Amino acid sequence: MDDDVGTRDTPAEVDATFRTLRRVAVGYFVVFLLGVAAFPVLTLTLDWWSQARLVGGMSPGFLVAAFGLYGFFAVLGIAAARLSSAVEHRMLGEAAQPADDTVDEEDAR
Repeated sequence: MDDDVGTRDTPAEVDATFRTLRRVAVGYFVVFLLGVAAFPVLTLTLDWWSQARLVGGMSPGFLVAAFGLYGFFAVLGIAAARLSSAVEHRMLGEAAQPADDTVDEEDAR
């Protein structure tokens, strides 16, 4: 953690960041639910999803359950973490920029 005393976030900035991160989390949760709900929907509506045979006699549904969902979860988790970190970095922790009319100690000597 950075203990920079010059960095202060106002309660309004923290609240705005919280609301933005909550929207991001809800959005990714909806994508997660759609991805998970698509699997049984495909199983019930498409016969070839469970009856066709691909690599090693495995059905497309089995391949997605065994491998595809893990990839989907990993990509979704990484994307959510990166977006949340970027939002927090952009919205919080900005040190106040000194005004142009201030004089540094080195310039005063």
